[in-house]
Amino acid sequence: MKKLDNNNKKILEYKTIIKEQKKKIKLEKKAIRRQKRENFKKSKFGKSFLGKILGKIFFAFSDKDAYSFSDIFVTTIISLLLGFFACFSLFSILSGGRNYFKISREFGKFYDVYNVLLSNYNGTLSKDQLIDEAINGMVSSVGDTYTNYSDIKDTEDFDQMVSGTYEGIGCTIQKVEDGIKIVDIYDNSPAFKAGLKSNDIIVSVDNLVSKDVSVDRLSEYIKTEAKGKIKMVVMRDKNELTFTLERAKVEIPSVVTKTFTKNDKKIGYVGISIFSSVTAKQFESKLLELEKTDISSLVIDVRDNNGGYLSSVTDIVSLLLPKGEIIYQVQKDKKKEITKDRTVAKRDYPIAVLTNNGSASASEILAAAIKESYHGYVVGTKTFGKGTVQEVKKLSDGSMIKYTTQNWLTPKGNWINGVGIDPTDEVKLDDKYYKEAIDENDNQLQKALELVSK
Repeated sequence: MKKLDNNNKKILEYKTIIKEQKKKIKLEKKAIRRQKRENFKKSKFGKSFLGKILGKIFFAFSDKDAYSFSDIFVTTIISLLLGFFACFSLFSILSGGRNYFKISREFGKFYDVYNVLLSNYNGTLSKDQLIDEAINGMVSSVGDTYTNYSDIKDTEDFDQMVSGTYEGIGCTIQKVEDGIKIVDIYDNSPAFKAGLKSNDIIVSVDNLVSKDVSVDRLSEYIKTEAKGKIKMVVMRDKNELTFTLERAKVEIPSVVTKTFTKNDKKIGYVGISIFSSVTAKQFESKLLELEKTDISSLVIDVRDNNGGYLSSVTDIVSLLLPKGEIIYQVQKDKKKEITKDRTVAKRDYPIAVLTNNGSASASEILAAAIKESYHGYVVGTKTFGKGTVQEVKKLSDGSMIKYTTQNWLTPKGNWINGVGIDPTDEVKLDDKYYKEAIDENDNQLQKALELVSK
């Protein structure tokens, strides 16, 4: 009995010790929380408005050892609100600040019509066509010719045209009686390296016989369908030759050059077909080659060139104008911005630009800069008159919209939209040239050569 009393006494002593230790641990925890609270209040976030609110909520609950149902409920609600706020903020950032709730309400009528047609129309409908036509209608309603929508196929064609590159073998072809003829070979292309030549008649490409297919079909096969190496059979001087080619990235030539002699002076000629992303590089390279032959002046031909990248023509004009001269101006609402030549490169020999009604946009920027800032010649007929700047927006499916963002003005501040640029020397192309398209019959070219060789 005495032994049992001693055991009970020891148990009571242990309980007292445990209770004191718990009390000590509790006090230490409070001290740690108090220190954390002080550190938080001193921090940059803790001093902010949001930090003060969150700090009060957090430390109010953290000072308790147990939580009631109301504590847990309030904490849950606050957590959900904070989570919603964080998600909404992230959504706003990712969506670029668009209010999709408002947009959804505004598009309610569109969704209703779309669903009614798909659900009830007595016939077969294409979802893609419905959406394409709806976008077309919306873009067309702007009333601007240059604001438009392009489907996936047209967008791919546009990209190839303005990028100046494509995947293929590097030649142009046309249909003839004997099959399909190679018209031109691009420098350093797979076709050039393989040994193909202009005027070769294509007999077959792999299993396609050229007599049985169109130019578009053969071109599409070579660009997208052929796998690995391509076997091409051609007829050259009554001899059948076989070539093996492989597709590669090909740069499309947009600049051609030659030289003329007039009044005992050598004159360089540069023809530009489009202002693609590679045109400025090609122009500079070709111009330097011409200058190595000691040309005394230059003729730039942009007839029937309907434009391209603004950056491309800017780079080309920058090679010609003295530093500080105005290339063009842009205007949106009443705000104007002037673009000047910031490069040290310049030319000081006579320059003439050949234009016609097919010279538009970037071609007109070039012509205006040479006329007004370089004080050169513009020879031919009045240009098209496109005085606006467009940007493109690629859509998620690969289609795109092109939309007008600004007006561009000539160096002297003239807006040529719908008006065009008047040549310094107006020359209508002689009918002889239409009958036989040779340089001797090109009276516009001959006039330009005469002017720059004075």
